[in-house]
Amino acid sequence: MRFMMFMYPEISEAEWNPSAEAVAEMSRYNEELRKAGMLLALDGLHPPAEGASVSFDADGVKAVVDGPFAEAKEVVGGYWLIQARSKDEAVEWAKRCPGRECRIEVRRVFEMEDFPEDVQAAAAEI
Repeated sequence: MRFMMFMYPEISEAEWNPSAEAVAEMSRYNEELRKAGMLLALDGLHPPAEGASVSFDADGVKAVVDGPFAEAKEVVGGYWLIQARSKDEAVEWAKRCPGRECRIEVRRVFEMEDFPEDVQAAAAEI
């Protein structure tokens, strides 16, 4: 099973850049994930002020808003995509993260076999 682990920093954008010590700690953690055969992908993200939000209404009309996003209460600072045998195993790896002043959300990634057969068939036609 694949799981996304989203990191939500609980700091201001002014404090967005981590220290060299924090990067070294996180690099060691990432290497542990890699050596365990769990790590599929990871990246840190620039702050929302440098991003954009694209929204779609019920008719498919698109609207673009450049960051920062005043209404955003939680911002993803980075993510890991890992392979784990269970949610419990993914949570255990999230607990090992050396993060400070943050929260990590663990969510399972949908696999095609998780969908009903008609959905799988529709996707296979593409």
